[in-house]
Amino acid sequence: MTLKEKLTQGNFVITLEITPPKGPDISPLIEKLKILKEYADAVNFTDNPSAKMRMCSLAACKISNDLGFEAVLQMACRDRNRIAIQSDLLGAHALGIRNLLVMTGDHPIWGDHKEAKPVYDIDSSILIKLVQNLNNGLDINGRSLNGKTEFFFGATVNPNVNPLMPQFKRFEQKLMLGAQFFQTQMIFELEVLERFMNYASKFNAKVIAGIVIIRSKKMLQFLSNNVPGVVVPQWLMEKVEKLEDSDVEKFGLELAGSIILSIIEKKLCQGVHIMAFSKIGEVEDLLSLIKVGA
Repeated sequence: MTLKEKLTQGNFVITLEITPPKGPDISPLIEKLKILKEYADAVNFTDNPSAKMRMCSLAACKISNDLGFEAVLQMACRDRNRIAIQSDLLGAHALGIRNLLVMTGDHPIWGDHKEAKPVYDIDSSILIKLVQNLNNGLDINGRSLNGKTEFFFGATVNPNVNPLMPQFKRFEQKLMLGAQFFQTQMIFELEVLERFMNYASKFNAKVIAGIVIIRSKKMLQFLSNNVPGVVVPQWLMEKVEKLEDSDVEKFGLELAGSIILSIIEKKLCQGVHIMAFSKIGEVEDLLSLIKVGA
């Protein structure tokens, strides 16, 4: 079954996140995909995450699909105007890519090319409408195309923000514009997800919760200070700081595993998205931990 079929039929899904390589050598990516495809339902390729230049998500998705690992294309508004976005999406569809995750994208000031000019011709809400138009055989201005695309497309949501009501409104707007599923920003506390799902469940929305594996004190500090939208609870910062460096990764795996198991047990949402990992072993360890606890 495809990711769309699994979510539509109520199956619990596991997706993974991979950042495409910084350079032309794809051999490490291919080896990683060959191993990870046995563990998850789909792989999501980031689109120059945190405004840091990488190989395009579109190419990585094609490589993954060719290996039999269903891919999700991230499409951000930061680097392209509406002409380029539509052009890239039609090209992606022609190459067999069907899953999208759309977002506005982090400002270049956060990235490794701070002198780059941001585009932001449209935002994520308008991008959702744009994709809906393509699926109806129209461009963004309502002009007919020579066929219809068949994208299964989702949007992002951040349950961590406070106050939460503006995020609820953005969620509703994206849903009304046609978003078919949602992926959350990384969750560190189950209560945060529960609060959001109490609201989201009224709309029968398909939600995949973002989960990150904490590997080190430095990583957690970086997430807290340098990644827009990430909110690390103070208690978690303090707990990790008290741990020996050698114990942080074990704690991170156990925390991620416990959150995922609780999500499954309470049937809070429709899946989990394992984010920001760099080691294949971490994913294998986490999914093995889940399997034992389930």
